[in-house]
Amino acid sequence: MTVQVKDFLTPVQDVRSDGVTEIPVIDLAAFLAGDAKALAATSHVLRHALENVGFFVIVGHGVPRALIDEAYAATRRFFALPDDVKCALAKNEDNIGYTPLRARYSRPTSDLNKEKQVTSAAESFFMKAELAPDHPDVLAGKRFRSLNRWPSEEVAPGFRAAMVGYQIALEGLGKSLLPLYATALDLPTNWFDQAFVDPMYTLRISRYPRQATLGTREQGLPPHTDTSFMTLLPYNPLQGLQIRLTNGEWAEAPAIPGSFVVNSGNMLRRWSNNRCMSTPHQVVNNSPEERYAMPFFLDCNRDWLMDCMPTCKSDDNPFRYEPMTYKDYMSWYTGDDSAAASAKP
Repeated sequence: MTVQVKDFLTPVQDVRSDGVTEIPVIDLAAFLAGDAKALAATSHVLRHALENVGFFVIVGHGVPRALIDEAYAATRRFFALPDDVKCALAKNEDNIGYTPLRARYSRPTSDLNKEKQVTSAAESFFMKAELAPDHPDVLAGKRFRSLNRWPSEEVAPGFRAAMVGYQIALEGLGKSLLPLYATALDLPTNWFDQAFVDPMYTLRISRYPRQATLGTREQGLPPHTDTSFMTLLPYNPLQGLQIRLTNGEWAEAPAIPGSFVVNSGNMLRRWSNNRCMSTPHQVVNNSPEERYAMPFFLDCNRDWLMDCMPTCKSDDNPFRYEPMTYKDYMSWYTGDDSAAASAKP
């Protein structure tokens, strides 16, 4: 199957009729404790968030605060390393590694940036699932399934362990939400299980300089949409994430200690035939301090074919996209046509 580039593009300004201006907060505690009534009640709120907002906040998620705090501390220590140490871990064709301040690392996903004409000013480090050197996908040289690029333990003690532990916890959290997503989309609760047996995910840690130190046409991240099925972002005491509401206004993401901000991205939008939103957002660090962030992007298995969800199409609303895999989409999104990338299966 040949996938056309145009098939990957989605409208970025999706104004729903009710002009939603509030981002829902969902308490997961009862659902995760096995309360039979919580599944229906919680998925009802989630359905509204997916279809009308594109963002929501979760509390009662069960991820230990100490684990999140240690990941933040390790992130700060990493970006304090000398530039030559970080640049030796330069991002590769599998979207793993370091990108310095002002580096472009993705294809634009929002036309809203044409209005602002600003460029990104952040440094980032990308990690994926921690695979063993003898993992079959590593041995086969599969795209996006190579080994992570880590600084040595001598240079960054505890960094690798903190990042891997955080990723494992976030993978578990994301997968625990799948029955809610399925119920919200009128599917059996186990509908996503096989698609997420060995999910793809990316952890991107970033450092955002103070906006006051940047150029007039720079900001942390310009308006964009995520590629992911689901993005999980832990509470940050420094505001900076701004969400484009359906009334056209930009709003700060809710800042609830101990929470996660969650949003859907382009892959879920395509898979659901545009039923779920992929909402533009941006980062502007107006605080007096540098800001650090740790978004976790969860997706299905690398080679799972995302054909239209059966509850998201009809004779009057046929599937408007070609079926697609994670590898298809990310190969296009990264915009990497190098020989090394093209040679990977």
